Amino acid sequence: MERLDKFISERTELSRKDVKTALKKGEVRVNGKAVKDPAQKISPENDTVEINGKKLIYKPHTYIMLNKPDGYVCSTRDGLSETVLGLVPDELRVKGLFPAGRLDKDSRGFVFLTDDGALAHRILSPKKHLTKYYLVKLWEEYKTEYEKAFSDGLVIDGDEKCLPAKVSPITHDKKYALVGLCEGKFHQVKIMFQAVGNRVEVLFRVQIGGLPIDGNLAPGECLELLNNDVEKMLSEVGFKDVLKSVEKDFWAYLINNKL
Repeated sequence: MERLDKFISERTELSRKDVKTALKKGEVRVNGKAVKDPAQKISPENDTVEINGKKLIYKPHTYIMLNKPDGYVCSTRDGLSETVLGLVPDELRVKGLFPAGRLDKDSRGFVFLTDDGALAHRILSPKKHLTKYYLVKLWEEYKTEYEKAFSDGLVIDGDEKCLPAKVSPITHDKKYALVGLCEGKFHQVKIMFQAVGNRVEVLFRVQIGGLPIDGNLAPGECLELLNNDVEKMLSEVGFKDVLKSVEKDFWAYLINNKL
């Protein structure tokens, strides 16, 4: 059982004070009846709660796939730049929502948003080795020696050694490559290519774990994920399988996301 005011404030933009005001005005109904007591206990799974005629859907947690465009930071607040939370439509907004993992301000693609801290830890923990995949556009054409350098574990920033990573060229255009790695060091993919004498012009995250970004999702758009999507994301797939999928959809990625 849960207090009514707590249930409403966690699923709307209303503060506890705002909720109490709405209750006094008779704007809240539980199972069709107006309720004014903020301390009334409800069963989130069994009771129907409405505020101003809008039904509040009970979900233990919210999971969102965002196709991040340029210019947004992966943060809950930032005094200088717009955050990815500003791209979330009202119907998907919940309190406590945050990006589980980061992309640089000028990087694009799949960002996972949730209010589930335990799940975020599973995704971000290096011990879990959940692979993230990036489609990158390079300044110069791809060289085969990158593969051994990445798999051996590049040393970046003077003395910091990366975990082994995978990289392969995209056959359609040798200035594009797919990278798979399970770390998230600051600017890691860009610094790794700098370490082998190249430069990343565009970085687009195409997949987290076993879940690829939805090809119909335009830059800046969000998609609510189901539990089976989350389970798929937490699974691992082979690098060659991801490469094959990216090769197949390569031109669609470029056109839809202006890569």
